[in-house]
Amino acid sequence: MKLLKLEPSSRVEGRWLVWLEDGSLLRVGEGDVVSFSLYAGMELSEEQLEGLKQAQEKAKLNNKALTLLSARPMSQRELERKLSAKSPRTRDPQEGEEQRQQRRELAQEVAQRMAQVGLVDDREYASTVVRHYSRKGYGPAKIRDELYRRGVPREYWDEAMEERDQGDDKLRALVEKKLRGAAPTREELKKVSAYLARRGFGWEEISRVLSQVEQEAE
Repeated sequence: MKLLKLEPSSRVEGRWLVWLEDGSLLRVGEGDVVSFSLYAGMELSEEQLEGLKQAQEKAKLNNKALTLLSARPMSQRELERKLSAKSPRTRDPQEGEEQRQQRRELAQEVAQRMAQVGLVDDREYASTVVRHYSRKGYGPAKIRDELYRRGVPREYWDEAMEERDQGDDKLRALVEKKLRGAAPTREELKKVSAYLARRGFGWEEISRVLSQVEQEAE
């Protein structure tokens, strides 16, 4: 494949445009131009062409990663999943398993790089998730579900869970909010108990607080 034209992008600093004889256009970084020793009129081998395509895809994933992380923090695994996934609009129905595997490997490489430069921190993110859901009134089971869903490594769970407000005040406030001043009848307490269980609180915590509420109402 012949490289017909090579020029710097007028829109993005550090990006170069590579025009090929089949009419296709590749967008690569300045470092890629140097590492591949690119020049107009160059005959690209299949290996070089594939390498340039990989470089272009990696640059896209880098930009996507920065966009995602500027919106909110996330775990390295969560970032990998988002980078390797393609929307229905951009998905190629003819894409083979080998291409999908290459994209997953590139996504993993980019996510690892984001962690190396400090843009992704699984330990800190675990603490952020725990604090967020604890403030929203969720119990330990629900919080652990969120840590799992967001791809946080289990090695950080216990340390992060220590930051959860483990007092009964928050749980008591949820009970009072649910009762809305109504008498804590057995039927009402049963409904409140089910509600708290759905929010991830354990039976021991629920039983202790509901017993206090019931005793105070007598």
